[in-house]
Formats: sequence, C-alpha cells, structure tokens
Amino acid sequence: MDRREAKISILEPGFLFGWGLFETMRAYKNKIVYFAAHLERIKSSAKLLGLRLPYSLPELKKIIQKAIRENGYSDAYTRLTLFKTRKGTDISVIVKKYTPYPAQKYRQGIRVAISPFAQDENSFLARVKSANRLLYELSYLQAREKGFAGSIILNNRGYIAEATRSNIFFVKDNALFTPLLSCGCLSGITRRVVFDLAKKYHIKIYEGKFTPGDLYQADEVFFTNSLAGVMPVASINRKMIGKGKCGRITRFLINKYNSLLK
Repeated sequence: MDRREAKISILEPGFLFGWGLFETMRAYKNKIVYFAAHLERIKSSAKLLGLRLPYSLPELKKIIQKAIRENGYSDAYTRLTLFKTRKGTDISVIVKKYTPYPAQKYRQGIRVAISPFAQDENSFLARVKSANRLLYELSYLQAREKGFAGSIILNNRGYIAEATRSNIFFVKDNALFTPLLSCGCLSGITRRVVFDLAKKYHIKIYEGKFTPGDLYQADEVFFTNSLAGVMPVASINRKMIGKGKCGRITRFLINKYNSLLK
C-alpha cells in the first residue's frame, strides 16, 4: 500500500466514525461455534445501521471457513468485521490461534470492577455489536490498569447493563438472573445458550433491572461470551462474591456448555 492509498483508507466512514459491526467467533475443530446465530445477528444488525451485506450469508460462511482452513488452525479466534466505505460496504476476516483461558480462572473466578462510564440504554448502538467501542475499551483499560480482568457497565439509571466483553448473570437461591436487553445489553450468543440450558435442566431464570447491590448479595456471578464460554466472577470491586470461587450452578453450566462444543 503506497502513501496515497493509506491516506485514502483512513478517510473511510468505517474508520472515521466507527460505522461498522463485528462478530467474534470461536472455531472448534474447524467448525465455528453457533455459526448460524452469529451470521443472523450481523445480518439483522446491519439493517439497523444501514449497512448492506456485500455477500449472502452462505457466501460469508464460505469466506470465513476458507480463511480458517488457510490459516491452519483447527481451534481459532475468528473476527468478522463489516464496515462502511465511501463506495458501499466491505468486510474483513481475521483468524488467530485460539488460546484457552487458564483452567484456574474457571475454578477460582476473575476479579472485576464497576466502570465509571455509563451505557446509554436508549442508544441503538447498545443493541448491536458496533465497531464504535470507545465506552467498552476505556472501561476495560481502566480496569486492567487497576489489576482487574474487566468491568461491569451500568446504564444511565444505575442498572447493570453488561460487562466490557460479556453478558452478566448471577445466581440467588438456585435461580438465575440477568439484565433485560432494554437495560442496554447485547443479546449475546452465549447468553441465549444459557437460557436454553436453564430451560432444559429446569433452572429458573429471570430477566430484570438489577443494581450492583444485587450482585454483591448474590451466591454466584458469571460472565458469558463466545470465546470464554461461561466464566465465574470471584469478586467485584474487591468485594468477594459468595465463597469467592466458582459456584455449583456456574460449574454445572460450564460443564454443559463445554459439552456442547464436542
């Protein structure tokens, strides 16, 4: 790429305004986990942002599968980005070797903080996996600087929305609780899997409006996303949750989720 091309590339709307979408997916044994759900979500989100898919969903699937094969990773991190250009819409596919999270984290849980930056629950960007990630990245970086693994983001009304890279669940009296989508959280793929598992194994699950106080009083707290699966939370703002390690229901869901990958 020469200098002239480099200057033009940074003027694209996708670069200037974060006008784009992305899906972070895990490939396990050369197969994208919940591939159809990821593609359907980016398709519906594209309509909301006025982005036209440059390929059909079957074509996108072939492109991503080809990228995984050519990189030679049977277990991979895959990111599909859809972004606005001056001429229309384009895509980018990144494939990297998937590095599993340490088993110790699933046993002992992670330490997280409450972000000082609020989510606008009324923004349409809260409903899609937008390339405009400043809120999440600032929250994540500040948490990391203080020695935490990530942050929990509240909305403008002080209710829990989501984490910097995950959805949030907590356990109280053997039931599951998670924020309503209207609180400003993304409809995560793994979030939906947890709902399915709860239904299958007769675990009561409720959506609602919750505050950090609800988390501090919970028996268990865990995050969910497509790369980590189900990740237990040991403490929030250095306040221990439950017994400060992976609880019984969280451990059960970790095992059931992992069995779905095989």
